[in-house]
Amino acid sequence: MNTIDHVNLFQTMPVPRFIIEVTAEKDFVFVEANKRSVEYLTTNGETIIGKKMKDVLTPEVRRHFEESFMVAQRQKKPVSIQTVPDLPGGFRVHAFWINPIINEDGSVNLLDVMAQPTMVAPSSLQRERDDAISLLTSVFDVSEVGIVVTDHHQRIVRVNDSFVRIYGWHRNDLVGHNFTELIPQEERDLAQRSHSELLLSGSRNSGEMKILRKDQSSANVLYTTASLELSNGRRFQVTTVMDISLRKRMEVSLRLAKEQADSANQAKSMFLANMSHELRTPLNAIIGFSEMMIKQTFGPLGNDKYAEYLGDIHLSARHLLEIINEVLDMSKIEAGRLQLDEDTFDVVHAIQSVGRMMDSRAFSSGLKITQDIPENFPPLFADPRLFRQILINLVGNAVKYSNPGGEIHMRAFIMDNGDMAISVGDQGIGIPADKISEALEPFGQVSNAVETRNIQGTGLGLPLAKAMTELHGGILVLESEVNKGTVVTVEFPAERVVGSPGYANLRRSKENVELAKSSE
Repeated sequence: MNTIDHVNLFQTMPVPRFIIEVTAEKDFVFVEANKRSVEYLTTNGETIIGKKMKDVLTPEVRRHFEESFMVAQRQKKPVSIQTVPDLPGGFRVHAFWINPIINEDGSVNLLDVMAQPTMVAPSSLQRERDDAISLLTSVFDVSEVGIVVTDHHQRIVRVNDSFVRIYGWHRNDLVGHNFTELIPQEERDLAQRSHSELLLSGSRNSGEMKILRKDQSSANVLYTTASLELSNGRRFQVTTVMDISLRKRMEVSLRLAKEQADSANQAKSMFLANMSHELRTPLNAIIGFSEMMIKQTFGPLGNDKYAEYLGDIHLSARHLLEIINEVLDMSKIEAGRLQLDEDTFDVVHAIQSVGRMMDSRAFSSGLKITQDIPENFPPLFADPRLFRQILINLVGNAVKYSNPGGEIHMRAFIMDNGDMAISVGDQGIGIPADKISEALEPFGQVSNAVETRNIQGTGLGLPLAKAMTELHGGILVLESEVNKGTVVTVEFPAERVVGSPGYANLRRSKENVELAKSSE
């Protein structure tokens, strides 16, 4: 048989057959194709010889072929690929044989691809298709999720039972109508554009939207859309819809409840602030007059027992005033009414003055306060009163929870990131790891500490120190171990440290704010 006979045989074969070349760039190129191949792979009969497969076939079909081509080339053995497309005129293909043509050097760069006609009787194939259609129809109808199918004209072609039942429509109200009749007026233009773009690109999309019920009330839904291409290039869009109206109403209710709780909390804070002011005024009078009587400013009392009672009155009044001041400060912070009165001050002097102030309290408890501050320690731009109050609270807490004979260590240092840190450490009873967060909550007192000894207070010392530090943009870090002690460190941002790169910018921005307020 000569070459011409071989060519005629190849071209007149009743099944599609073509030769694929695997190029160095890993492209798959048609180098030979018989007439049946052209009819099978194209719709207009154009030649495919010399074209890359990706320029002839759709991405899904091309990927199906190319994966099998690579297997045949790698294994150097024939491969069968299953497929059930139809040729124009009714020719059916069951599968393709992919036969690698091996070169003398053992390499493969040509693949002989030949179709296998289906041997299944048309009636059997039809039954299989009918069964598949029946199965898909059942899934469509019994799904509890609403499903809407639309065509390229944006008309509804099918809806399932769940959609009709949930949203109150009748099928006759929807099928054949534009799907935008389900969309609120203000969202229709966007929905139409999105439908056209997704149908053209074949991509998927999901999100939240509103649709209209039969009574024209709106429902919040989660939707997912996907494009579906059938024979003759017909495209449809399948959209699944899940009603989330109840969840949306719950979200609104929760948001309103939170706003009401925040409002009630703010009202509570303002009440405490006002009440504390009212209580502090008479207490100051009690303290002042008791001090005068203790000093016998206007003459002797006449009985030593009165002096003893006056000492108790004075001590109790000062303790009550301390509690009220803590409550007042916390209520101001919670109500957002505590304003920083910032200035540049000497940190060393502030630490030393707090140490002297707390010395007598520490001494009476059998404790010693030590300080570790580097030479030439830089000043800080902050609220001096709050800075001292932070240290008083931390040292006061350390005194309360330390064992007699212990030591309280105050330390100041600059961290590697430029932040200024002040720490207060003790050798006291410590806090269990699972109770540390509780100790930092307002009015929280760790149970084991309270049970160990008779300690009075509001439980606001640490929370106040934490809140006052955070007002400066800093953080409070608490480290503790039971029966070994506690170290509390407050860190102020580097830009508040005089001489740091950000200090000048911070001062300038603060001055601009104050200037704007004064001009108002």
